[in-house]
Amino acid sequence: MSKDEPKRSRSGSWTPVLGLADPAGDSPPAADWRDWAAKTVPGTVFDQLEPETLIELTVIVPARNEEDCLGDCLNSLVNQSEDIFELGRDWELIVVDDHSTDQTAEIARGFTGVTLLEAGKLEAGWTGKANAVWTAARRARGRWLLFTDADTVHEPGDLRRAIHEAERYKVGMLSYSPRQIVRGLAQRSLMPLVFCELALAYPPAKVSDPAQRIAAANGQFLLVEREAYRRLGGHPSVAGKVLEDVELAFLAKRRKVGLRFRYADDAVSARMYRSTGAMIEGWTKNLKLLFNNAFLLAVFRALDFALLFGLPILAYELWNARLGAHGLEWLGAGWVLALLWLRTIFRFYARVAKSNFPLLDCALAPLGLPLFVALLYRSWFQHRILKRVSWKGRSYPS
Repeated sequence: MSKDEPKRSRSGSWTPVLGLADPAGDSPPAADWRDWAAKTVPGTVFDQLEPETLIELTVIVPARNEEDCLGDCLNSLVNQSEDIFELGRDWELIVVDDHSTDQTAEIARGFTGVTLLEAGKLEAGWTGKANAVWTAARRARGRWLLFTDADTVHEPGDLRRAIHEAERYKVGMLSYSPRQIVRGLAQRSLMPLVFCELALAYPPAKVSDPAQRIAAANGQFLLVEREAYRRLGGHPSVAGKVLEDVELAFLAKRRKVGLRFRYADDAVSARMYRSTGAMIEGWTKNLKLLFNNAFLLAVFRALDFALLFGLPILAYELWNARLGAHGLEWLGAGWVLALLWLRTIFRFYARVAKSNFPLLDCALAPLGLPLFVALLYRSWFQHRILKRVSWKGRSYPS
C-alpha cells in the first residue's frame, strides 16, 4: 500500500483522510450539511491519516515576526483551559513559526501546553499564511479547527462559546469580526472608513443566509468543523489566494457547508497593525480584493472629502460676498450650500457608524478620507496594473 492510499478499517471501509471526493450526483441539503457529509467518499488528496481519537478543538496560530503581540494572544488562549475544557486533553494549541527572524519562536516556547511547529518550505503557488496554517492543519486532532491570528486577544470562554454557537446554528464554518484596537491618528481616522465599507459590502445577515450568494470571513477568527474543512479541500484549495479566508467562505457557500459571520466584540479583539507602514502595506494588499469597484469607490470617497470640506468654505464665502443688489441672493445660496453640507455630513456619519468603532474614532473619519482614497487607488493599481502585492517581506502575484 502506498503512503498516499488511505488505510482500511477493521470493518473493511476506508479510514478517511483530510480531503474528500464528492459523492456522485449528490449535494448537501440546506438543513444540515452534516447529513450529506456522512455519505462522502474518502479520497486520497492528502497523505496523512485521521487520528485514532479526536479531541474537541485544535487552535492554530500562524506567526511571522509577531514578537510584539504573540505573547498577549497566547496568554488569552492558554487561560481558557479549565477542568471541563483542559488544554492538552480536550483541546490543543499549535503555533506555526513562519520562518520568523525575531523572538516569535522563543515566546511560543515559553507557554506550557503550546505546540510549536516550523512552517514547511514555501512552495511556488502558496502564500506564506496558507502554507503555515496547512502545516498545522495536517496534524490537527480537533473535531473543530480554529484559525486565529497572532494579533488577537480572546475573551475568557470564547472558544467553547464559539463551538456551541456553530452547533446551535448548524454551520460548518463560523467567523467573527473582532473588535479592532487602533492607535494614532492615521489608524483611528482610517480604520472606521474601511470597516464601514466592509459592513456595507458584506452585511453579516446576508453572509449568514444560505439563500444569498454573498460570502465573507475574517481570518482573525475562523472556526471550521473538521468534516467541513475536508469538504472544502483544506487550505490547498486556496493555497495561492491572498485573501484565503474570504475564498474559503465562498467555498463554504458554494458547497453548502453552512456559514455564519458576525461582529463579535464579546469574543475577540485584534490590533491588526502596529505601525502606519504596516497598515498601508496591509490595506494595499487587501482593498482591491475586498472591493471589486475599488477605483470607483476611491472616486466617491474623494467626492465626500470635497463636499465635507469644500461646501462650508464656499458657503462662508457666499455669506460674506459683497455683490451689491444681488447680495441677498448670494446669501440665500450660501444657506442652500450649508443645508447641503449638513445633509452630506449626516449621510457620511450614518455610513461610518456601521463600522462598530467608538464615537470619537468615527468623528475623526473625515480626516482619514485622503489616505483611504490613496490606498484604494494604490491597491487597484498594484492588483490591476502591476499584478503583484507584497506582505511581510514576500511578493505575491495578484
